[in-house]
Amino acid sequence: MEVLNIVKIGGNIIDDSKSLDRLLQSFSTLEGNKMLIHGGGKIATEIGFRLGIEPNYVDGRRITDQPTLELVTMVYGGLINKNVVARLQKCGCNGIGLSGADGCMIQAVKRKVKDVDFGFVGDIASDGINTVMLSGLLRMGLTPVIAPLSFSKGVLLNTNADTIANEVAKAMSSDFSVNLIYCFEQIGVLKELCNPSSLIKSLDEDGFKTLQSMNAITKGMIPKLENAFSALHFGVAKVVIGHADHLYELINGTKGTTIL
Repeated sequence: MEVLNIVKIGGNIIDDSKSLDRLLQSFSTLEGNKMLIHGGGKIATEIGFRLGIEPNYVDGRRITDQPTLELVTMVYGGLINKNVVARLQKCGCNGIGLSGADGCMIQAVKRKVKDVDFGFVGDIASDGINTVMLSGLLRMGLTPVIAPLSFSKGVLLNTNADTIANEVAKAMSSDFSVNLIYCFEQIGVLKELCNPSSLIKSLDEDGFKTLQSMNAITKGMIPKLENAFSALHFGVAKVVIGHADHLYELINGTKGTTIL
């Protein structure tokens, strides 16, 4: 079975032009099938402030009202996505930028209101990933660059990039041996925030729950790890979390946190 490397880059990497360039240069030299999935970073928040749109988060997830949906569509699907594609082209990697609506790639349902009304946020539907289209793009020698936007009934929906990476990885696992690599600004999952010597080299679900109970893992790391475990349960060959500067080492398992 062919290998497919799916790399998700976090917002802090996108916000740092030099870090982003290093990551894209490394990514462009990966041989074989690959995809890149990106988040939004601070750019949407900064542009939102200019437009009078203040961000609102619950448990690391953005509340998306109508003005915020318009904002993230412009920034995620436009500014960030096309900037990443252009920089990949400079590196010799033939990227193609996509939102979930393009080619009916990621179908979702608007999140139901329970304790929190997240607004125009999408939960990816069962069989919502168009693997035929994505496989076709790979066969054409193209590298999909996916923005964190899904769609439902003609409406775009803001969707967590970690979740998109997880769902795409699971769906593509029927045809490929998938490595899912979460790249961000830390060397991996840490027992103590900002203490690199506390790196956890491997983490299972029991360990994750223990760290949660100790409040050692909070906010954006929680959905990242939940998605990582979900990916493994549904056929993804390998999931690793670590620093964007260590892409090769993350893929071969010598750095970062390997999810078990």
